[in-house]
Amino acid sequence: MLLFFTLGLLIHFVFFASIFDIYFTSPLVHGMTPQFTPLPPPARRLVLFVADGLRADTLYELDENGTSRAPFIRNIIMHEGSWGISHTRVPTESRPGHVALIAGFYEDVSAVAKGWKENPVEFDSLFNESKYTWSWGSPDILPMFAKGASGDHVYTYSYDAKREDFGAQDATKLDTWVFDNVKDFFRHARNNQSLFSKINEEKIVFFLHLLGIDTNGHAHRPSSRDYKDNIKKVDDGVKEIVSMFNHFYGNDGKTTFIFTSDHGMTDWGSHGAGHPSETLTPLVTWGAGINYPQRVSAQQFDDSFLKEWRLENWKRLDVNQADIAPLMTSLIGVPFPLNSVGILPVDYLNNTDLFKAESMFTNAVQILEQFKVKMTQKKEVTLPFLFTPFKLLSDSKQFNILRKARSYIKHRKFDEVVSLCKELIHLALKGLSYYHTYDRFFLGINVVIGFVGWISYASLLIIKSHSNLIKGVSKEVKKPSHLLPCSFVAIGILVAFFLLIQACPWTYYVYGLLPVPIWYAVLREFQVVQDLVTSLLTYPLSHFVGYLLVFTLGIEVLVLSFFYRYMLTAGLTAFAVWPFLTRLWTRAKVTSLSWAFFSVLLAVFPLMPVVGRKPDIFLVMGAGLLVLLLSLCVVTSLMKRKDSFRKEELLVHLLQVLSTVLSMYVVYSTQSSLLRKQGLPLMNQIISWATLASSLFVPLLSSPAVFQRLFSILLSLMSTYLLLSTGYEAVFPLVLFCLMFVWINIEQETLQQSGVCCKQKLTSIQFSYNTDITQFRQLYLDDIRRAFFLVFFLVTAFFGTGNIASINSFDLASVYCFLTVFSPFMMGALMMWKILIPFVLVMCAFEAVQLTTQLSSKSLFLIVLVISDIMALHFFFLVKDYGSWLDIGTRQLLACTAWLFIYISASPNRLWIPSDPELDLNLLHAIRAWHVKVLLTFGIPLFTLPFDYFHFRHRSEFCFKNILVKYSILCMRLFLLFLTVVNYA
Repeated sequence: MLLFFTLGLLIHFVFFASIFDIYFTSPLVHGMTPQFTPLPPPARRLVLFVADGLRADTLYELDENGTSRAPFIRNIIMHEGSWGISHTRVPTESRPGHVALIAGFYEDVSAVAKGWKENPVEFDSLFNESKYTWSWGSPDILPMFAKGASGDHVYTYSYDAKREDFGAQDATKLDTWVFDNVKDFFRHARNNQSLFSKINEEKIVFFLHLLGIDTNGHAHRPSSRDYKDNIKKVDDGVKEIVSMFNHFYGNDGKTTFIFTSDHGMTDWGSHGAGHPSETLTPLVTWGAGINYPQRVSAQQFDDSFLKEWRLENWKRLDVNQADIAPLMTSLIGVPFPLNSVGILPVDYLNNTDLFKAESMFTNAVQILEQFKVKMTQKKEVTLPFLFTPFKLLSDSKQFNILRKARSYIKHRKFDEVVSLCKELIHLALKGLSYYHTYDRFFLGINVVIGFVGWISYASLLIIKSHSNLIKGVSKEVKKPSHLLPCSFVAIGILVAFFLLIQACPWTYYVYGLLPVPIWYAVLREFQVVQDLVTSLLTYPLSHFVGYLLVFTLGIEVLVLSFFYRYMLTAGLTAFAVWPFLTRLWTRAKVTSLSWAFFSVLLAVFPLMPVVGRKPDIFLVMGAGLLVLLLSLCVVTSLMKRKDSFRKEELLVHLLQVLSTVLSMYVVYSTQSSLLRKQGLPLMNQIISWATLASSLFVPLLSSPAVFQRLFSILLSLMSTYLLLSTGYEAVFPLVLFCLMFVWINIEQETLQQSGVCCKQKLTSIQFSYNTDITQFRQLYLDDIRRAFFLVFFLVTAFFGTGNIASINSFDLASVYCFLTVFSPFMMGALMMWKILIPFVLVMCAFEAVQLTTQLSSKSLFLIVLVISDIMALHFFFLVKDYGSWLDIGTRQLLACTAWLFIYISASPNRLWIPSDPELDLNLLHAIRAWHVKVLLTFGIPLFTLPFDYFHFRHRSEFCFKNILVKYSILCMRLFLLFLTVVNYA
């Protein structure tokens, strides 16, 4: 089993890695020749203002008094420049937004797996192409454009990261800092000859990143007075900076100003997805080379914004966000960023038609260069007779379009040049996508063949070793035939030779060769397949088809629940009806009614809005009161059984109740303090972190009896969960726990009904390492249902109140009891722990189900493996490399979560719970090395914690050595979880 499990981990790691090789490789190419317009530019310098998190509607609309929140910007729109909406592309995050603005391409999808701040690959940008660039703003944004820039000409000035405090009294200070430092910079330049000469050069850029609006939006919502007042502060600051530039350069008319945003923000204060409030950002331009306002009588747009903003008489020019980069480069005359895919918006330019045509021609040649390099790279590693070129843009067609465009320029047909170049750009972009996904079908077929083989082998292993379905399999050892292994060796050699002559990457060999041994192992079990078919032919066809349809329907519901949370509601509703369709209703009416009640109650949560959109502190307080009430009932019940309840156990429960009370106080106190803009109180922060730390080991002090240990885990985890809650989700773990407790009881009833075993009292069952559940019994059909219940409850725990594929689907206010200073890694870690708490409750409950139903952990592992792999096979075809972090993350998470269940189901195995306190630490290190190398992205190291909670023995064994060794294991697992979350964030 250990060998099978190890090989299974390796195979699943390879298949998981294939997702990134197939869908998440960098589309960027290198080796292009820089292209620039061969005409004098209209501007010597460019000033770029990026108001982070600013929505277009909030800037352009008038307030309740009919006045503009940004009078200076509105005056620019009406009298000095051009304006419009910049349509951002999801993911609407700060990094991809700035990359699109400044580098001209949309976020490299490989960044999903590479990091948040650092550049996953080197890329060119406006700043790199400029002669000098000076930038002021956030330490999270500025470094990524300075890092990798050729030469020493990109200068950054950023404030300390601790200033990014969501609980701060005034987040506008972030923007004030930028404006003040820019003014100080120019005052200093007057007294510094070297600096003065640099800022009087041509082709220079000044970048002002303004984070205050985004910070206030996250902390107070875009509808708040703080957010709107911050816009007024930014408007005043922009006005002062513009006046200073004009004065410093003597009103020479050679400065271009661009004001825009990287992304918008939802009404509930988040961003990352594709809601219009996130994707519609303002764009206002004025100064050298920019068209003056154009009054029009009518405009054709599908929205009603113009009337709402009272700007229907001023021509609106919409662009895609990546189009701003070529606009800026053409204005100051620097080469277009090499990887830019933006299309120059010529309507913004106030220049000659010749300049517009030449700039558009340069834009087309620059994108065509990328297409040529990509085609050459793919052609060099593909056999000539197998290479299929992009037919819509052949070499002859490229030549004809370029020749015709140059001819039009010569004959001064400038409008035709612009149209022709746009056509060439669209074809080149399609060709880039074509060659980027050229090998996707080949790799996908290999992965699917291998994965189907693995599912087949796992299914055969279940049938052969863990069921009574096949009884006629011959036990005689037959002389092995050499034909089968020789055939597969020959196939492997042919595949390797085919990849070798094409100079494929080494990963292609892994994906191409791995199916060979897998299918060899499947065909070696051909006798099992024959006996299975024989056995099924004796089974009633109607029963077989019925069970198959139910199983298929269950898998599809699980798959759909990843996309549509209401499918969880449908599934839980079906679960509620299940006891009434069996004899359980006649045997255990109270248990059946309890099961139905809590199933329906839990089914309500997936129908509610995603966590954070409607925060309600009183719901959190209510959840805390329910926990206290439940604690009172349980402790009172346990105290009546004097023979089994000791004073030490009572002390542990009282300590956990006190922790819950403190959590309620901290939540209420912190909320009040933040509303008064007094920040996070230090004492509250200390209590929060102490509660989080204590919740990990206090359950180890409780009795190892099933009920007491489960209840102790609930109390400890709920105290932390309350601190991380903002609304209705605080009740979710409590309802989930109640359903899990009923599940333990109802599974006992089902086994007693089938006569497999006698019902045991939960108070008499002790979690102990001495119990070997791996040899209990063979599988029954009902065990497939139990495994399905486990997977379904795990999915419900993950998605019951939100979507863990995107941290932005949760409110940052969840972590304000722990910290308010912006720290993406720590905030991500805390939110991940919040997501995992319901998961831990499910796994703890299922450990009890395994013990009480005498279910074999090995056979369970194989059933869950098959269910999860079938789900993963579905998800493999649903992975996408475009869309929001939520869209990308969901589909990337699909396979991760499905394969995650495989590992989870193996956790109860004694491999992961050494029975000897004097365990060999080398084995521990080896096991944890697999955690890090193979499952780092999944966050799996945490998921063995529930079984430590269960199997930590009674306090009579609390010698120092046992505590030290076992608690060290917990700490090591938590440390690995921390590394996992850092990688995820």
